[in-house]
Amino acid sequence: MRINDQITIEDWELTEQFTRSSGPGGQNVNKVSTAVELRFEAERSPNLPGPVKNRLRKLAGRRWTKEGALVIQVEETRSQARNRDIARERLTELIQKACEKPKRRIPTKPTLGSKKRRIKAKKERAEVKSLRGRVDPGD
Repeated sequence: MRINDQITIEDWELTEQFTRSSGPGGQNVNKVSTAVELRFEAERSPNLPGPVKNRLRKLAGRRWTKEGALVIQVEETRSQARNRDIARERLTELIQKACEKPKRRIPTKPTLGSKKRRIKAKKERAEVKSLRGRVDPGD
C-alpha cells in the first residue's frame, strides 16, 4: 500500500479481521461478516521514520494499542469490500497527516496598545471593588 513517495506499507504489516456488523441489515446481519478491523503494526514498521511514528501515536489516540499497533474499525456499509476500502483510506489519511511537520510557534510579545488596555481594565475593576468597602456610619 503506497502512502506517499517515501512511505509504502508492506502486506505483512497489515492484518484484517472480519466480524458481524451491528445495526440494520435484516437477515444479512446474522449471516455475513461485513465489519472490518484493520490492524497496522506501526511500532514494528521499518518503513515509518521515528518522528512520523510519534506523531501517528498522538493522532491515533485510543486506536493505538499497548503493543504499538494501530487498529481501525469500520462497519459503515453492508459491503465487506467497501468497508475494507474505507479502513485502508482512513489508515492512509492518518499516516499522511502524521507525515506533515507541525509549524513551529514563533513567540510574540503583546503590543503596547494591548498592554495599556489590560492595565486600564485592571484599574477600573480595582476601583469598582474598592467602592464595595464598609460604609462609615459617621458620613
